[in-house]
Amino acid sequence: MIVREREDELILITQDDHAQISGDILDNWNLDHFQGKEWRNSVLYAAYQHDLGWKEFDRQPFWNDVTNQPYTFADFPNVPKTVLYKYGINEVEKVDLYAALLCSEHYKRFLANNTSLEAQAFVEHEETRQERIIGTLPNFNKRLFEFHYGLLQISDNLSLFACMNEPGATGEKQHPFFKKGIPTNHTLHHVLNEQLQINWQNEDTIVMDNFPFDKPFPISIQYKQLSRQKIQQHGLIEAYEQATLEQHPVLISSPSHIKKASE
Repeated sequence: MIVREREDELILITQDDHAQISGDILDNWNLDHFQGKEWRNSVLYAAYQHDLGWKEFDRQPFWNDVTNQPYTFADFPNVPKTVLYKYGINEVEKVDLYAALLCSEHYKRFLANNTSLEAQAFVEHEETRQERIIGTLPNFNKRLFEFHYGLLQISDNLSLFACMNEPGATGEKQHPFFKKGIPTNHTLHHVLNEQLQINWQNEDTIVMDNFPFDKPFPISIQYKQLSRQKIQQHGLIEAYEQATLEQHPVLISSPSHIKKASE
């Protein structure tokens, strides 16, 4: 779950809804900048489904009594986190081996430096999975795979920027993850700067200086708005289930496109 705090309410966005935005972002990537086009459908599938394991967990969010708000993807406990990670990759593997390989690498890197026994066991399990999958793929290209992994990373991070920040947030109001920009994989540096600068133009528009997409495109952020009062009265799960699913449309563009549109 992605959680944004407001004074008297919380904004909750499921990981799966965030992943759908990741897929929409990558679907708009300029094909001239897409290496290994034969793998495009698999890379898109990985982007759309990389948080599949969270889907059932996010139907009924968990309360963190330390932070006094719902658990987020960042502070969710290691033991159930590794269970849902593994489940999600298993489900993706049933459909697309290359996409599963990308998702496996994505989560393996998340936990690579985590010293808990559960995290290290997960990393070892995914290393074994990756060796098995690579052994079945004809002409596997490690350099090309790293490029595709870079695409998954950037689409994930751009979606997180849109979901974790309040629409229109700038400067000190931005989430700490993004105040210095978004780091990019070295395989994308022919298109993107090492540190991608991205900002809210207003509450409905996100602007990127480096723009590797065909043209400006819309995304839709789905969320539920829960008042703290209702959570106290009814409990988190009931308050969440009764809340209306809302949408906030956002345009992703570049300064040059914004300038042309205003002329």
